[in-house]
Amino acid sequence: MTPPSSPDPDSGPPARPATGRRRRDAVPAVSIGSVADVRPGSLLVAMPSLTDPTFAGAVVYVLDHNDSGTLGVVLGRPSGVEIRDVLPGWCDLAVPPGVFHVGGPCETDTALCLAVSPAAAALGDRGLRRVAGDVYLVDLDTDPEELDGGVSGLRVFAGYAGWSPGQLAGEVAEGAWACVPGTPEDVVSDLSGPQLWRRVLARQSGLLAVLSTAPADPTLN
Repeated sequence: MTPPSSPDPDSGPPARPATGRRRRDAVPAVSIGSVADVRPGSLLVAMPSLTDPTFAGAVVYVLDHNDSGTLGVVLGRPSGVEIRDVLPGWCDLAVPPGVFHVGGPCETDTALCLAVSPAAAALGDRGLRRVAGDVYLVDLDTDPEELDGGVSGLRVFAGYAGWSPGQLAGEVAEGAWACVPGTPEDVVSDLSGPQLWRRVLARQSGLLAVLSTAPADPTLN
């Protein structure tokens, strides 16, 4: 009887028999962009993991982003302070509600004004500085009558949100913020709080849009 041959050491282990079972695909991560996507006119949308009460559920319109840091204003947070009581000349140009919006925790006694002006070029140098597209920063020392008829909407903010160099990059890397494109309509939207947060996320793609159905404040989940 011929003895059985020894296995070939170079042939490797025997192949595992097929079981008909496929490996489960990994759940794709939510694409929130990166700090490289941050620029004037973009939005920083707070993710549910961001529990800081100052920014939970926030939508921030970016005004400036460079090596010195990042500056923006929180959208959709109306206060109880009427514009006519502080800056009476500007109340007629402001979209409803005609109140100051809480722009952020920095320098809350400082007023910033954003206007949407498709016809800004025709106005010339009248206290407008372009942020992005049809959105402009307004010099509140300008005579508001010079802008009458030249702006389609205007908001006044008390305070702003600011990040020192590298701070925002760290928060984005931790998943605290999604970086998405903004629109002029976001600046003057009549939506506020969770409604604005959901509206902005709902127009995104993939799993980021799915988040629009989740509570903006994770403590309500």
